[in-house]
Amino acid sequence: MSTAIKFENISKQYRLGVVSTQTLSHDLNRWWKMNIRGKEDPYLKIGEVNDRAHKGESEYVWALKDINFEVQQGDVLGIIGKNGAGKSTLLKILSKVTAPTTGTIKAAGRIASLLEVGTGFHPEMTGRENIYMNGAIMGMTKAEITRRFDEIVDFSGVERYIDTPAKRYSSGMTVRLGFAIAAHLEPEILVVDEVLAVGDAEFQKKAIGKMQDVSRGEGRTVLFVSHNMDAIRKLCNRCVLLKDGTVNFTGNTNDVIDTYILNNQNSSHKIFDKYISDSIFLKEAVICGEMNIPTNELLIGEKWSVKVKFEIQAEIQNTVFGIGITTATEIPINTTWSSPQNLKCGNYEIEFVSDNLFFQKGVYRIVLGISKGNDSLYYDDDFLQFEVVLISKNINEDLIRVDGTTGIIMNQLRTKIERI
Repeated sequence: MSTAIKFENISKQYRLGVVSTQTLSHDLNRWWKMNIRGKEDPYLKIGEVNDRAHKGESEYVWALKDINFEVQQGDVLGIIGKNGAGKSTLLKILSKVTAPTTGTIKAAGRIASLLEVGTGFHPEMTGRENIYMNGAIMGMTKAEITRRFDEIVDFSGVERYIDTPAKRYSSGMTVRLGFAIAAHLEPEILVVDEVLAVGDAEFQKKAIGKMQDVSRGEGRTVLFVSHNMDAIRKLCNRCVLLKDGTVNFTGNTNDVIDTYILNNQNSSHKIFDKYISDSIFLKEAVICGEMNIPTNELLIGEKWSVKVKFEIQAEIQNTVFGIGITTATEIPINTTWSSPQNLKCGNYEIEFVSDNLFFQKGVYRIVLGISKGNDSLYYDDDFLQFEVVLISKNINEDLIRVDGTTGIIMNQLRTKIERI
């Protein structure tokens, strides 16, 4: 399989708040070093990692730093990471919206990009005119565009407004038509940023299906940026995790997503010390594995439990405690509720126990709920988390099907065939 895109030492530096260096001495120094002496930009070595959450010491930041990876033809590559990690900057460099400070990108074929709402649209031109303009920019002839025109309009669902100026389109209509153009004008590389989140659920499903057709059926390459991990899992066969402008991890989509969630979500042991109702003071929660040892990594087949410590500061009646288990993408797996509790003032610990863990490898979340009658006293859908990593040495592997099993629960169903 040939290489469709190759990122070689891509870096992008910005000076915060200003254009160029904004000082005459810096501009002259840069011009002298680069144009007269033939040396590199003297400000490239100045700067900090692009951590948006903390105040820095330098005016220069690296939005991207030493990005190196390859994308094979036909791959659907997901690019994930927190806001500010450099995802959109990387796609803008690939799409030649901006230039890298250092490094080169080698891309084989035409690139169609949908980076933000209205990308490539002229607001005074109609939808019809924008389709032809975008096609011409991509190097297509008028005849080629006309051949795909009806298909583009039908997919976008904006036929009634196709001869209306784009400035009168809603953001959803603009994204619909923009994606339809990008996906149907036969690019070798399709680049899609988070903009699909603007569309409704029906269009998002339709767009993901089209990207799958483009990659699997037509052998084209897709780069997809999204914060929707479920969409990334469904669509992408490989994934890149960016952190503070650098490549943190690349590989199988499920492995990269699990790494991202583990690095950015809550742990398996938390100290709270907070009131969650007028009478309940939440103190601590922990996940324990075999031998009652706190852990964030559980083994398939082992005993495990969730323990929650709290203090009752005023007597409560008919109060129910419950936990739920979901996947990292919030697919519910199981819910367990206690019987109604009448508790006097004092310190308590409630424990939820399972003798056997039969989940597939991956990251899971614990949801905590406390209610009284029909009234919810407390709800936290990201209370704790854990990762299922290995098979316990104590479990009989004949009881589970390890290879080829799909789904979340690993228990193997017994089969019996008889003549009746």
